[in-house]
Amino acid sequence: MKFAPRGMHFEEFEPGLEIYTAARTITETDIVNFAGLSGDFNFIHTDAESAKATPFGQRVAHGMLVASIASGLAVQQGFIDGTTLAFRELTWKFTKPVLIGDTIQVQIKVVETKLMRALGGGLVTFEARVLNQHDELVHKGEWRMLIKSRAG
Repeated sequence: MKFAPRGMHFEEFEPGLEIYTAARTITETDIVNFAGLSGDFNFIHTDAESAKATPFGQRVAHGMLVASIASGLAVQQGFIDGTTLAFRELTWKFTKPVLIGDTIQVQIKVVETKLMRALGGGLVTFEARVLNQHDELVHKGEWRMLIKSRAG
């Protein structure tokens, strides 16, 4: 069986291109599983009673969990599936808490492209904005990915 990538090739990415992912609801199970995987059992994520005394009044999702889910939503959308050679750089800001039951979606915009022929493709800089169900910005940042060229 041969793998057939669904993703776009470097040549197909142009600055200004916008892509929207599907939406996904953050669950308590997501948070518990991420705490176990990462070892981050900070009370703000895992202790419902203690979290009530914080400014958020409840548990919040790990920032890195939300960043990871955002990346996964992008892969599931298909535009980078099978054509990403490397996820080279990430800058990220957590602007608002993501709570259990929040539904997030990612808006992705191509900011810049740079041919890197010797690496078999080019560097694509994406602006990623994670919005909750109220269209509030909860996370934002840039992803820099090496994307395979058609000829590569």
